[in-house]
Amino acid sequence: MRTDASKDALLEALLDSWDRNNAILVNLLRALPDQALQARATERGPSVGELFNHIHYVRLVFISEDAPEFAPPLPEEEWSGERDPDRIAEMLNNSARTVREAVKSRVETGQEMNLHYDHPILLLQHMIWHEGYHHGQIKLALKMAGRPLDDEKAGPVTWNVWMVKTRRRRAGSE
Repeated sequence: MRTDASKDALLEALLDSWDRNNAILVNLLRALPDQALQARATERGPSVGELFNHIHYVRLVFISEDAPEFAPPLPEEEWSGERDPDRIAEMLNNSARTVREAVKSRVETGQEMNLHYDHPILLLQHMIWHEGYHHGQIKLALKMAGRPLDDEKAGPVTWNVWMVKTRRRRAGSE
């Protein structure tokens, strides 16, 4: 019985890391200066808004390939130019919830992913790596556009999300 409790606690910790990853991404979106969604690191590179939309799209593509029973309809465009931060946040929260539910279900039922990954947790690891990469691209695009995020503003809504213990975070003491 102790083993099952340990496995449950480990799964919850991994899912918490996924939830925090999404919170950081949405917090980054909310911390952007006005008109920053149009910023680009290079003339031909994707805009900040397109990067957020790409992240949402990639989450759903992998779910459609690996756990299709959880997949909502895919967006029509991968690099959509959605410019409404509230709509982008809603999309990110919805796709994060979809990934969470798919991974949790596949782990709890012992079911493999359909196409990629030897274990469902590897999907979370891939997504966190992928999204961290694009987080860096977003911050670079802002710097290149002359609109960098101030560390005093960005730190509490990004790095601090990783550092606060779950009990304190749930109690609202962030």
